Parts: sequence; structure tokens; C-alpha cells
Amino acid sequence: MNICRLAFAGRYFPQTVAVLLLWCVVGAPSAQARNPDSGNEQIIRDFIGAWSRLDADELVGYFAEDGTYFNMPITPVTGHEDLRTFISGFLASWDETDWQILNLVAEGDLVIVERVDTTVVAGRKVALPCVGVFEMAGGKIKVWRDYFDMATFTNAVAPPNT
Repeated sequence: MNICRLAFAGRYFPQTVAVLLLWCVVGAPSAQARNPDSGNEQIIRDFIGAWSRLDADELVGYFAEDGTYFNMPITPVTGHEDLRTFISGFLASWDETDWQILNLVAEGDLVIVERVDTTVVAGRKVALPCVGVFEMAGGKIKVWRDYFDMATFTNAVAPPNT
């Protein structure tokens, strides 16, 4: 299915529609930039599956040495050392996590994933709709921009009022 038609299907999160519409307006990567046999789709599927193991070292291994993670709306983090520190920081409070892929679109070195991340934080469960945009280089994540509603997460893990 043409990904531009996906943007108008009406069953996707607003973040997904925005990313897909941008793709339609700006256009897919040029034929020269495409690498259809790169395996990037499987790499990102593996990366998403790896989150359930809560292992920061494993997760950082998916990034290029100078890879960047934009965990919107937080300041971006670049480089293995800073990525490890950042990811370890929030994994420390997680009891478990499972990320469900709803939709995945891959074109050359660009992979877009709509998903629901279900995480247990300090005994509280949160289901967080997200859209991740991955720019790949040489089989590694060069840039990852993750879009979600921070209030959904913070409200779900906040202690109940007593």
C-alpha cells in the first residue's frame, strides 16, 4: 500500500498522520538514497523487541557511535556514553516493558514505527502511544526521534492522591 494513502486511513495516532503527511509532502528519499536490501526494518523490529530485556548496553549497541536519541520533548542525547547514561536512567525505574508495533513503514534508511509501549513503573502500568522515526546508517541508528504525550506517561505513573 502506498504510504501516502496510510495518512488518510483515519485509524492512526495524530503523530503518525503528521509524519506520514510530511513524507507525502516532502517525498520519500531519492532513488540514490534508497537501499532496499539494507535490512533496516528488521534491525528496528529487533531493537524494539530488545527493550523488554531492560539492558541499556544492548540498546546502545543498536546506535551508531555518534547516534542521537530525541526523546521528545526532552533535549537530544548523542554518543554511546551519553545514550547509555540517559537510557539507564529511566530503565532503573521500570519493572518491565513490552512494545507493540502497530504499523511500520520502511524506505531505505528511514523507518517509521507506530507503537504502544506498555511499561510498569514502580508498580504502575502505563500504555503509551508513540511514533518513532529512525534514520539509519550502516545498519545502525543514526537518529531516533520518538514522539509521545508526556502527560499520558506522567499521569499514569504518578502516585494516587491520598
